Amino acid sequence: MKVVAFNGSARKKGNTRILIDTVFGTLKEEGIETELVNLAGEKIRGCTACMQCFEKRDQNCSGVDDFINACIAKMIQADGMILASPTYFANVSTEMKALIDRAGLVAFANPGLLRHKVGAAITVAQRTGASQAFMAMNTFFACFEMFTVGSNYPNMAIGLNQGDVEKDTQGLETMRVLGRNMAFLLKKIAVPQKSRSQPA
Repeated sequence: MKVVAFNGSARKKGNTRILIDTVFGTLKEEGIETELVNLAGEKIRGCTACMQCFEKRDQNCSGVDDFINACIAKMIQADGMILASPTYFANVSTEMKALIDRAGLVAFANPGLLRHKVGAAITVAQRTGASQAFMAMNTFFACFEMFTVGSNYPNMAIGLNQGDVEKDTQGLETMRVLGRNMAFLLKKIAVPQKSRSQPA
C-alpha cells in the first residue's frame, strides 16, 4: 500500500512539510509506503477549460506537457493521497489550486478514476482561514467517491515562520492520529490489485 502526499507550500521544507513528515512517520510505522511530491518550483499553471480531457478521456490533462500529468499519474497509482497546503488569504496556495482544478477535471472526465482511494487534507495557518483551505481540499475528495480520513481534531496546525508548527503540540498529535487512522482505513479496504474497481 502506498500514500502520496502533494506539498503545496512554496517552502519545500517549511511547516507544511513538517506536518506531512509527521503523518508519514506514523504511516511508515504501520508498514505503509510513502512518497512526497513538492509542487514548489515546478512548471504548473491553472486550468484553461479547454475541455479536451472530456474529448480524449485518456486520464491526462490533454495538450499540456507539464508537472500536473505526472501528479495525476501518481494519484492513480497510489492507494491514498494527502493534499497539504499552507493557508494563503484564507485558501490553498495557487499551486495546490491548479492541481485540484486540473486533476479534478480529468477525474470528472474519467469516471471512477479515483474511486475508493483514501484522502486526507492538511493545512497550516498563522491565525485564520485554515478551515476554508481545509474544505477546499476535502471537497476534491468528496467529488470522486473517495474515503476522507479525519483525526481527533481537524487536520491543521498553527505556525507562520519556518518550524513554528513544532511548537504546536496539539497540531503534531493531530497528525500522528491522522496517520494511524489513515493506515487503519487503508488496511481495512485493501483488496488484491486485480480486483480493484476500474474506471467506468
